[in-house]
Amino acid sequence: MDSPHCHPADASAQALPGVPADWLRPDWPAPAHVQALCTTRAGGCSTGAYASMNLGLHVGDAAQAVLANRARLVAALQSITPGARPVFLDQVHGSCAVPLGAEVPDGTPADAAWAQAPGLACTIMVADCLPVLFTDRLGRRVAAAHAGWRGLAGGVLESVLECFRPLAHRENALAAIHSRAKPANDLLAWLGPCIGPKAFEVGDDVRAVFCALDGAAKQHFAPRGGGKFLANLPALARQRLAAQGVTQVYGNDGSDAWCTFSQPSRFFSHRRDGAVGGGTGRMAACIWLG
Repeated sequence: MDSPHCHPADASAQALPGVPADWLRPDWPAPAHVQALCTTRAGGCSTGAYASMNLGLHVGDAAQAVLANRARLVAALQSITPGARPVFLDQVHGSCAVPLGAEVPDGTPADAAWAQAPGLACTIMVADCLPVLFTDRLGRRVAAAHAGWRGLAGGVLESVLECFRPLAHRENALAAIHSRAKPANDLLAWLGPCIGPKAFEVGDDVRAVFCALDGAAKQHFAPRGGGKFLANLPALARQRLAAQGVTQVYGNDGSDAWCTFSQPSRFFSHRRDGAVGGGTGRMAACIWLG
């Protein structure tokens, strides 16, 4: 059941006019011109199982309602950065990361995106999977990744980190010129809400995939009997990021406050509602340069 105290601290950390108070604004040390938010169920016009801020056109909701909700998301972004717009992907649980430019249309097949042009919001839709937002210390580039277990095991986070590698190389070259040591990987990551470790039941096949990648992953699977395990998705993401040298990770710590499954009035959850009441909606995590 929902708890009135079961809200991430990020939710009200940076409330802004034009952005519903229930939406999450990351509480992280990103540069001031890096903007980010994550929607919840609040603030939309969809009804029934999709109430109210469903942003997914592919889940059975009335298209008119979804388009109205997307217009509200655009308005929220533009209340922060005039002219900003979300770019929606066709997410396929893969590892492809695409660069966003003015010509990139909604529906581009990918599970991650990065941008360095102002106003182009990398946008990931979720309803249990983990959204991960990125920027570098100077805010030269931003990115977002859709990290369900398949994408996480398939390397979607690593694909995003490759997008930042040219910046690291450039900074290292400048460091050599000035004889100053600089970190090779100076990135920030923020983990949004996802299905929590008390609710995400998986089979031994999923556990085996992660343990084959890194034996230490076994600590993030709690035995439940019958060959089933409870997986800690945010902890697995943190492990994958740490293996790549990304240690400045904020947001979802695996606590109940971040669990989509356990808070039906606040978050959509495919695992909880996908087979009940006709389906469930999708939330969006967005990051852009202002």
